[in-house]
Amino acid sequence: MAQALELTVGERTVRLSNPDKVYFPRLGITKYDVARYYLSVADGILRALRDRPTTLERYPDGVEGESFFQKRAPKNLPEWIPTGRIAFPSGRYADEICPTEPAAVLWAANLGCLTFHPWPVRRSDTDHPDELRIDLDPQPGTGYPDAVRAALELRAVLDQLGLTGWPKTSGGRGLHVFVPTSPWWTFVQVRRAAIAVARELERRMPERVTTAWWKEERGAKVFVDYNQTARDRTIASAYSLRPRPHAPVSAPLLWDELADAVPEDFDLRTMPARYAERGDVHAPMDERPCGLDAALELAAKDERDHGLGDLPYPPEHPKMKGEPKRVQPSRARRPSGESG
Repeated sequence: MAQALELTVGERTVRLSNPDKVYFPRLGITKYDVARYYLSVADGILRALRDRPTTLERYPDGVEGESFFQKRAPKNLPEWIPTGRIAFPSGRYADEICPTEPAAVLWAANLGCLTFHPWPVRRSDTDHPDELRIDLDPQPGTGYPDAVRAALELRAVLDQLGLTGWPKTSGGRGLHVFVPTSPWWTFVQVRRAAIAVARELERRMPERVTTAWWKEERGAKVFVDYNQTARDRTIASAYSLRPRPHAPVSAPLLWDELADAVPEDFDLRTMPARYAERGDVHAPMDERPCGLDAALELAAKDERDHGLGDLPYPPEHPKMKGEPKRVQPSRARRPSGESG
């Protein structure tokens, strides 16, 4: 195996150990290939990560080896990579890395980080998100084309509420739509707005879209995962590699590309050429923050006129005020004393 390399990234020199280590065996993609990929999209991924507390999804022995999520900054963190302190639902805290320059991405890639999971906040204010993130997750019996149909209708919902969405592939079968917001609202308020958006989309596409938290109730529909806006839930960043055999990328798209693009178009080998030709198509995103007032008004109307209050939180969250029971419906209907 080749000796370590030193890569120059801006004003930094980043050491890349074992550059010939194979990370994606099916394609023979090495750690060096991964590093070169992140160099090719450096400004784009930095735009997605800048100043955001970021969890690292690490595969030190490649996608066929063991993996883990690293939330707390490693002890060997260089002094030039800042951290941000975030609070988990449990009340515990952690200091996560907050990339401010492309070299931080390369430094993490050297640790085997393939996917970057940034929080929807900046390190200067970790209690007020500046992104509302919508995850369109196709359920069994549906696929990417169904997510596209839902996303196109979602765009109309967002427009009605004065919101601008920026779509990207998940790197799998789904789609993510990010809405930049001013950091004035809490996690609870942003999640409430996301639920209102999801319910309106469900009303418009009842046969194709669901907000049902319990899998047994979703059917063959696209699930709008509103809980991706809950505290401590993150979504893979734009330009992140995904740990699948063909090295797919979570690819930012423009709305007029959505109908024709397919996830297989975007991977470690194809994205550099696209980026060289078109640059970061989401570059203007942060210049256009939106307000959530209309979405929160819709949430209040749903509750007032239709009795639609909160929805269940993820299991690791403490019980929230107004939240319905976290009981799987089939278990809730089971007669008292009956065991499963």
